[in-house]
Amino acid sequence: MCYAMSMLRALLLACLPLPALACETPVCAVDPNTLTLTELITFDDMPSGWDPGYLVDELLSFPGAVFAERFAGQTLGNNGDFDTVTGAAFSPLTPLPGKPGEMFSVVNMSGTNILNGYGPAGFPRVHAQGEGAIAVMFNVDQPALAFQLLGGESGYANVQFLRRDGSVIHDLNVDTSGTVSLGFWRQGGEPDIAGIVITNMDPQGLALDNLRFGPPPQLG
Repeated sequence: MCYAMSMLRALLLACLPLPALACETPVCAVDPNTLTLTELITFDDMPSGWDPGYLVDELLSFPGAVFAERFAGQTLGNNGDFDTVTGAAFSPLTPLPGKPGEMFSVVNMSGTNILNGYGPAGFPRVHAQGEGAIAVMFNVDQPALAFQLLGGESGYANVQFLRRDGSVIHDLNVDTSGTVSLGFWRQGGEPDIAGIVITNMDPQGLALDNLRFGPPPQLG
């Protein structure tokens, strides 16, 4: 089994783009097109609507992942109209929903559905849309993932990466403008990303789409 895991890690590292190999942070930002990821979550099969969209006040479960506002143990606060998430998550990592009207909406935009987090002002206020936290817990720990952020206007998003025991692997800020495709790789190919929390400080707020994850299957 140890030999098989070593072979898998070597295979993953061999497929890693050179910029990520040079990265010295616990989680590296990489070109998402260089990542071989087998699972894709869109929101296209969900009920949706035009802006402000279809309100969702509960956890969203998909094959391989659960969408929440934050994790148990973390504290929800605000910076103006934007959600902040602070504090340590409990072990094991447990997804929590937000208050009614402060969770999600699913918006149909140009024929595709996108997921908005809602900030403290609440649904359907424009200055709350896209300004809430979005957390994702994976059923299986991941070494890499990718997603799109939409609607940005020269602000930034923060992505926090967590282990199954709630400990933080890394916090990473990313610039946002328009539609941004982002890829992330765990340094050394370590498969220990159990969850992420996305918050932002973008003037227009941000929406999420096309979450990709799932490494190649383990060698037998």
